[in-house]
Amino acid sequence: MQQKSLLLEYVEALVVAFALAMLIRTFVVQAYKIPSGSMLETLQIGDHLLVNKFSYGVKLPFTHKVVVPVGDPQRGDIIVFEYPGDPSIDYIKRIVGQPGDVIEVRNKQLYRNGEAVQEAYIRHSQPGIVMPVRDNFGPVTVPEGHYFAMGDNRDDSQDSRFWGFVPRGAIRGKAWVIYWSWEGLGNVRWDRIGTVLH
Repeated sequence: MQQKSLLLEYVEALVVAFALAMLIRTFVVQAYKIPSGSMLETLQIGDHLLVNKFSYGVKLPFTHKVVVPVGDPQRGDIIVFEYPGDPSIDYIKRIVGQPGDVIEVRNKQLYRNGEAVQEAYIRHSQPGIVMPVRDNFGPVTVPEGHYFAMGDNRDDSQDSRFWGFVPRGAIRGKAWVIYWSWEGLGNVRWDRIGTVLH
């Protein structure tokens, strides 16, 4: 009888722990791994980061409906969102345009509302090569309820220049902190752990 009661206590503890983990993952914070170089140098392949899902409000589970608004995405925020071409895939990019902004790229330079945007974090892996769409794009006006997102590694990023705007409801959260980073077994990037993302 005592053994059965002990087993029941373990099962109850596991159920409660699982329920708490799911609540935290659904509403507060979720872990993501960076699989590609589209956000270099800001994010490296093999970075593991936490995404704050509370930054932009609490959503009803399995929907895009915000029930407790907290704040709106801002220019410069690094966001995780459902890829518009396949919502089962998560993408990570930086917001460069909010609703109403006019976005244009001319010879690799980003312009917002007619003004050149100074971005210390961007990288061009092919500085001498200018290609249509990637390096000369727009102008387009960001519609209401949508955002324009680009990778920091501008020459190697599939982003809003290619597949369009990010709907507000598709944004899962704001990238917050790198909690682990490695290039492979035995090669931990200790200096990146604990980096808060801006």
